[in-house]
Amino acid sequence: MTAYTDLVNRLVRELAKLPGIGPRSAERIVFHILKVDSEYARNLASLLVQVKQHSFFCKECHHLSESEICHICRDPGRDQKIICVVEESKDIIALEKTGAHKGLYHVLLGALSPLDGIGPRELRIQDLLRRIREKNIREVILATNSNTEGETTALYLLKILKPLGVSVTRIAKGIPVGSNLEFADQATLGQALTARVPFA
Repeated sequence: MTAYTDLVNRLVRELAKLPGIGPRSAERIVFHILKVDSEYARNLASLLVQVKQHSFFCKECHHLSESEICHICRDPGRDQKIICVVEESKDIIALEKTGAHKGLYHVLLGALSPLDGIGPRELRIQDLLRRIREKNIREVILATNSNTEGETTALYLLKILKPLGVSVTRIAKGIPVGSNLEFADQATLGQALTARVPFA
């Protein structure tokens, strides 16, 4: 038995379905919405509907966009011969904040996970192969996550990209800038040693 009204219960249940939001977080969000003025709630509801109606996946790279082709793919100042492959759009946002990548992107919309029924056909791999052939791409940077699914995806992509004659690189992994070796875990230290580069 719950002390909430039916409407509040329904909203809590719907919010709790969002990734990273559990029942307690959903309750906090609902009570925050109830405390703010009605205009805020109306704007929030309107934005949710607008985002759903006017946000698409770019037809070229599958990044989130408000038009058929996203602003990154349309940017003539980007290196059109380098593609950085990521799992999700949020990964592009993280990489763009660094300012280090001047090429294009390709979003797979996931990672290989046989246990979850996600194989190569469920990802945007064929679109990547098409882009590489049509645009004469010279380098593909694999920037999938450093977990089991991300590593599996990177290894699979390496296998199918090598025959195309394109240069395939993987983002380096290792010790974060400003940290001490004594605080790094074994896996991170091992990857740092394996991915070492010449020091000149």
